[in-house]
Amino acid sequence: MKALSQNKTAVIGAGSWGTALAVLLAGKGEEVCLWGHNASHLEQLAAERQNARYLPGVAFPDTLQACTGLAETIQGARVIVMVIPSHGYRQVYRRIVPLLASPVLLVSAVKGIEIATRMTMTQVMAEETPGDTRVSLGVLSGPSFAEEVVRAQPTAVTVAFAEEQAALEVQQLFSTEYFRTYRSSDVLGIELCGAMKNVIAIAAGISDGLGFGLNTRAALITRGLAEMTRLGVAMGADPATFAGLGGLGDLVLTCTGNLSRNRSVGLKLGSGKTLDQVLEEMTMVAEGVKTTKSCYNLARDRGVEMPILEQVYQVIYEDKPCSAAVQALFSRDLKQETS
Repeated sequence: MKALSQNKTAVIGAGSWGTALAVLLAGKGEEVCLWGHNASHLEQLAAERQNARYLPGVAFPDTLQACTGLAETIQGARVIVMVIPSHGYRQVYRRIVPLLASPVLLVSAVKGIEIATRMTMTQVMAEETPGDTRVSLGVLSGPSFAEEVVRAQPTAVTVAFAEEQAALEVQQLFSTEYFRTYRSSDVLGIELCGAMKNVIAIAAGISDGLGFGLNTRAALITRGLAEMTRLGVAMGADPATFAGLGGLGDLVLTCTGNLSRNRSVGLKLGSGKTLDQVLEEMTMVAEGVKTTKSCYNLARDRGVEMPILEQVYQVIYEDKPCSAAVQALFSRDLKQETS
């Protein structure tokens, strides 16, 4: 295999979504280096030329390399795509910072919020590299299951950067005949949407697990969107963002799709399993479990009422029966719909 150029893309995180994005970029001829924390797994990827653990049968394009060294991965990269779960994001980013030698575009493709700080991933990066002119920080998010992206199913997402030129560059990098990218300047709004929709998806899964129907699911999606928007606006995000791909689009997908990990968590909780049992059965991270705590604390900090979030938190972290959570939601005081 030929050596990678000095204008490659580095993808940090070799799970299903990181692998899908790496395959997408390499499939259009971009030179990509994929890194993960598990060296033996990366060696397996390099030998088999696929990620059999997460995306079996999806062959790696020739321009995609699995790299075991983080320095090797970062060297010469113009764009670094971060696909590390939120609970380990800061630790990995700290390892990357000393390796940065030239201006880079850092793209978070993670839908989570750090528990201890209540920060989004671009906020984490900004805190770790304050005033660093080498880095431009942005996010890629939207309704996009990895399994469908790698099979070239038409998909649309949003790329957000504060700087228009950075957004344009990343938008063009990811755009293909089947993967359409829109751009935005509302970085915070896109990140909050991506994190909070996972919590509502757990609620939707609980509803399905309890045997409720489409009426209930529609109510959860609609009122969940209202909660997401309310918190976003309180934090300074653009309310219009929540009606877009990163908000409503991703919310609908995650609350209804059978490939949704977070809906699956809720489905199992609703059917009577404990959280420990659910997590023990999972091979991939469901960000919504940890994000429920982050968002719950954010809402309390901001004094924002989020009843669905509150009930999901109580189910997950206080062992509240799912049926009691539903009863609590429907016994609340009657209100105007817009409140």
